[in-house]
Amino acid sequence: MEELICQGCGAQIQTTDPDQIGYTPKSSLDKEVVLCQRCFRLKHYNEIQDVSATDEDFLQMVSEIREKEGIVVHLIDIFDVEGSMLKSLSRIIGDKPVILAGNKMDLLPKSTNKRKLTQWLRSKAKDVGLIVEDVFLISSVKGYGLNDLTESIEFYRGGKDVYIVGTTNVGKSTFINRLIRQTTGEDHVITTSYFPGTTLGFISIPLDDQSSLIDTPGIVNHEQIAHYISDSDLKVITPKKEIKPRVFQLNSGQSLFFGGLGRIDFIKGERQSFVCYFANSLSIHRTKLENADNLYAEHKGGLLSPPEAESMENFPELKKSTYRIKEQKTDIVFPGLGWISLPDGEATVAAYSPKGVHLSLRKSFF
Repeated sequence: MEELICQGCGAQIQTTDPDQIGYTPKSSLDKEVVLCQRCFRLKHYNEIQDVSATDEDFLQMVSEIREKEGIVVHLIDIFDVEGSMLKSLSRIIGDKPVILAGNKMDLLPKSTNKRKLTQWLRSKAKDVGLIVEDVFLISSVKGYGLNDLTESIEFYRGGKDVYIVGTTNVGKSTFINRLIRQTTGEDHVITTSYFPGTTLGFISIPLDDQSSLIDTPGIVNHEQIAHYISDSDLKVITPKKEIKPRVFQLNSGQSLFFGGLGRIDFIKGERQSFVCYFANSLSIHRTKLENADNLYAEHKGGLLSPPEAESMENFPELKKSTYRIKEQKTDIVFPGLGWISLPDGEATVAAYSPKGVHLSLRKSFF
């Protein structure tokens, strides 16, 4: 097939992978103007559709960001900060102002201490070398926090372009669609103002005569648990409404399984509460520590699912990390899955996560 270029975003047309840049169905190749599926849905249905890019692809694309003026809004997933915060972002974009937006705030319990959460997100950004101008807690679905975010964007952009950057599975498409409605007050501004010419898989939506909101493809980060499970499994672990904490009173020598995706062993300490914050649809199974290994070997993909049985062939082994918890109100975070809060502290635990998905500790927000 001769090389075809999308007339909307300039991406090379391909017909094999709907999740990648430049995809269009074969039936569209005979049209006079060939658009990738993403640009087609933008033009005709007023929708921004996310597509993914590898780190290498994205690095090649964004050289133009470094050379242009504007600001960056980095969208992250509050349930997967480790997997969705881009460690190389400052190197990619240069010295542009960055606003950090923590998405899916509506899914956290109402008892969340928003000030502590904001401080923690700022410190996590600093840990990866990213200095942010401001941090916002938002919900793309509910619109929570978007008024304040929009005001900040207008302040820092100074009439220049706004680049929206994030990993896959952070809700970037919903965020951009909501942000445009929030900014303009119109539902069909994308369709009416759509025009082609953006290069390298970026989508440009005019904000005014001089500047645009620029959507960039979602970056694939293989530290995200989402890349090791099926779409149906992802639906199970992704919260759809406010998560309800589930409390287990454990004695030392007991274990909890979170489906078959994670596990925690209570090795040493007084009887205490393990407060679990995971999607309400994810099953949590308690057992004796002495039975845990056999239980996992015999029931992963069945009783202990997700991952579903057909996903197990490519699912990484669970790797063990041991922690001695000394402070009260400490969270053990399973990126992309949830977290366990130990209100009492003073415990020795072993936590298991898929190889490549790194656990962490933090001060509780509750």
